[in-house]
Amino acid sequence: MAREIINDLTTGNVTKKLIRFALPFMLSTLLQTAYAMVDMIIVGQFVGKSGLSAVSISSQLTWLSTALCIGFSNAGQTIISQLIGAGKRDELNRTIGTVSTVIFIAAIVMTVLGICLRKPILTLLSTPSESYDQASVYLLIVFAGMVFTFGYNLVSSLFRAMGDSRHPLLFVAIAAVSNLILDYLFVAVFRWDVAGAAIATIAGQAISFICSVTYLYRHREQFGFDFRLPSFRIDPERFKTLVKLGIPFALNNAAVTISMLFVNKFINQYGVVASATFGTGTKIEQIPWIVGAGVMLGSATMIGQNMGAGKIDRMKKTVNVGIIFCAITAVVFMALFFLFPRQIYSMFTSDADVLDLAPKFLTALAFALPATCLMCPYHAFIQGIGNAVLVMITALLDGFVSRIVISLLLAKVFNLGLFGWFLGYGLAAYVNTIICMIYYYSGVWKKRKAVFESFSK
Repeated sequence: MAREIINDLTTGNVTKKLIRFALPFMLSTLLQTAYAMVDMIIVGQFVGKSGLSAVSISSQLTWLSTALCIGFSNAGQTIISQLIGAGKRDELNRTIGTVSTVIFIAAIVMTVLGICLRKPILTLLSTPSESYDQASVYLLIVFAGMVFTFGYNLVSSLFRAMGDSRHPLLFVAIAAVSNLILDYLFVAVFRWDVAGAAIATIAGQAISFICSVTYLYRHREQFGFDFRLPSFRIDPERFKTLVKLGIPFALNNAAVTISMLFVNKFINQYGVVASATFGTGTKIEQIPWIVGAGVMLGSATMIGQNMGAGKIDRMKKTVNVGIIFCAITAVVFMALFFLFPRQIYSMFTSDADVLDLAPKFLTALAFALPATCLMCPYHAFIQGIGNAVLVMITALLDGFVSRIVISLLLAKVFNLGLFGWFLGYGLAAYVNTIICMIYYYSGVWKKRKAVFESFSK
């Protein structure tokens, strides 16, 4: 196997390896964050607060629809990274074929469901009347291009599993630049409103996906997948392992989004200003996530490879290095959110009402940052070792208990109103982070076996 795709993360200095491997992921996340923010900035400036509200609500529904893809992609990443760490590269072709086939079937299913159910869901979420039609059009376009969204996430996870963080950065850059150019053209010049933003988003992902698949096909021998039609089949044993991991991982992503949509439903009832403030704030929340996501994406693969190689000390060292980076990030952004809320929001909108409400959301977000940042290395650890049960437990708590209960208590019982919903939205992260910390420091995970052992015998 050539070095340009598969990268061995089981040897060498852990800190240097993690920094070198995670840095491109941080840059990729920066570009993806810019990718998402471009929609908000351009829509905010050229469409207004109704457009901000529409894109915000639609983005959360889109994220919910991709939860299945991301869950199975992360499951595939865990399996493949452990296979590489164990030196079982002859197992890659059937594994990649199974993961790819399952994800593209899921893309077709979600396309049909999303197009058919988008209006009832928007009604269920109490979407403001000023934003309803725009959100419906945005979702129609995004769901029509769902195969590119799923493919985009699939290829990214395959590169991560291989220990390659450079090529994902390149292909994310292609998507981000394409989206930036097309967003301005469609919204600011052609005046297609939020429909233009949706088309730009899908087009950027489609261009990136096509480029990345072309690259992998040209380097298929190094990649470990031959792209022959018979290889695109579902291997029963691998499918069982994929489902065992993929469903809890997907549930984790879906549950978090469901709880966010629950909170958003009540925030929407305060009107379009509150909806726009919350929607913009969730984009701003992604800025500190740049470091956290880089650490999580890099650590998950590094831990997975070392799990396959049986190197427990390197796994622990990886987590500890990630904790340091995430703690520093939390401190820096807490200060920024407390001190400069209006200035930060003014990058997205000039609406006076939204700017007046900005300090409330960013103050709430600042209180949550220690948990949201520090959960990244611990979640990376759980994903890397393939603990599907704990993933499911934390998902259920987040989706149906902690965020909903805490938000209701603060908003309704303690009469904090809108600020209570803002605060509860963020503070829920402490529940999951503490559970993951207890599991990690207990050491019970040391008895676990690699996930591929169920089919690689």
